[in-house]
Amino acid sequence: MKPRTPPDSPLLFEEVPLVPDFKLELKARKAGHWPVAGADEAGRGPLAGPVVAAAVILDPRRIPNGLNDSKQLSAQRREELFVQILATATVSIASSSSTRIDLTDIRKASLDAMRRAICGLAIPASYVLTDGLDVPPGLECPGQAVVKGDARSVSIAAASIVAKVTRDRMMARVHLVFPDYGFAAHVGYGTAQHRAGIEQHGPCSLHRMSFRPLKKNGTEGAMMDEMLEE
Repeated sequence: MKPRTPPDSPLLFEEVPLVPDFKLELKARKAGHWPVAGADEAGRGPLAGPVVAAAVILDPRRIPNGLNDSKQLSAQRREELFVQILATATVSIASSSSTRIDLTDIRKASLDAMRRAICGLAIPASYVLTDGLDVPPGLECPGQAVVKGDARSVSIAAASIVAKVTRDRMMARVHLVFPDYGFAAHVGYGTAQHRAGIEQHGPCSLHRMSFRPLKKNGTEGAMMDEMLEE
């Protein structure tokens, strides 16, 4: 059999990594909207702790180098960029507690935290770019939801970093109050260490009791089984 010839343009057949830039912000500015804020959240998936949202208006003349989706950065690099963002940009942070998450749902709680972060900006945004599929309701300015926005917009990437670092720091602090679960290590995600802590000590006030792994479903054993699926 004749060997297969590799394609001339292999990148056409591979997923090209996205690199965030300032194009969406400039497009909004050209349409008459300025300043433009990026907004994102951290903590939708964990079993415990708040969901934290951040809104960031970058100074086009002082955009920190290396902004990217917070998940693509090391913890040390996130901390470094966090300091730079706060020193050069307009930033607002808000959170929704586990209680609010249980009373509504994680999507509504996340959007509400994002709305409050945007509304809390010291300089009102004229336009907002949000990560994901939704623009929070109740804003006083128009906005655009951007799929994979933290990998496409530097403003959203900056917001993702601020939200992630803020939430990680919050979970490190609550570890001092609730040391039995290892929050400083896993920040509330359903790791083996976290599951063992719940099994031994039961949930605490930070746990999201509406989440399927913790929600009562008729048998205690099923709760742990479902955790393993997360």
